[in-house]
Amino acid sequence: MNPPKYFFAQNIKFLRERKRKTQQELADELFMTRAKLNALESGRTAAPQPEDYFKFSDYFRLSIDTLMRIDLPKLGELKLRDLQAGNDVYLAGSNLRILAITVDKANKENIEYVPVKAKAGYRDGHADPQYIAGLPKFSLPNLPAGTFRMFPTTGDSMLPLPEGADVVCQFTEDWNQIKAGTLCIVILKGEQDFVFKKVTIKAEERKMILESLNQQYQPFEVEIKEVLEIWKYHSYQSKAIPDPVADVQHISHTLNEVLKRLSKIEEKVEK
Repeated sequence: MNPPKYFFAQNIKFLRERKRKTQQELADELFMTRAKLNALESGRTAAPQPEDYFKFSDYFRLSIDTLMRIDLPKLGELKLRDLQAGNDVYLAGSNLRILAITVDKANKENIEYVPVKAKAGYRDGHADPQYIAGLPKFSLPNLPAGTFRMFPTTGDSMLPLPEGADVVCQFTEDWNQIKAGTLCIVILKGEQDFVFKKVTIKAEERKMILESLNQQYQPFEVEIKEVLEIWKYHSYQSKAIPDPVADVQHISHTLNEVLKRLSKIEEKVEK
């Protein structure tokens, strides 16, 4: 696997020249020395400070992800203006999603479990390495590559999953890749700490629709800026035995079998 390529140095130089600013002019506006700006643009600063990323992100009105991952000189002027108008390719705007994780002695990522007693505090502690380090940790076999976390579910909005089940979810960094109706744990900024819903992204409106599995609950919309993290559903753990198949399902299955047999009889009669 090839290492990821980053374009931060060439992007900030390109954007400065696009604004027709000299290095000294931009350095003055960003409250840094010309020597430091020159080092950043030339790539001589191997590990810029976090505040440097935020300065350029705020100044050029582009997300940190975009400044680092997108080769901006290859984009057209219309696309650049579109990005700076707020239609960034990374839906979190100028906020870089920093994921705190833990690893075992073999440097393999753990699966952290967010118990019910920690549920209310996860919203505030989700990016705090110390908070995440304090969560219970375990591992599961046969998981695909990625970062996983387990969350508790409460109430009946997730039916037909058993009430009190724990869901295993995979961290989703690029929200553009989420297909409509994907089941996810969504971490919100508001009063609710997180919800377990089917997610549909409305990128143009910068909103997402959240829909419960239980049809008795109405779907609702939230603004993307109110979302902190999205974890895509993988599986669930539960002590409960699934409910038996409802009688109406048995009737429907039987009726389908009868219709199939009638269809075969008709075919034989026609012959």
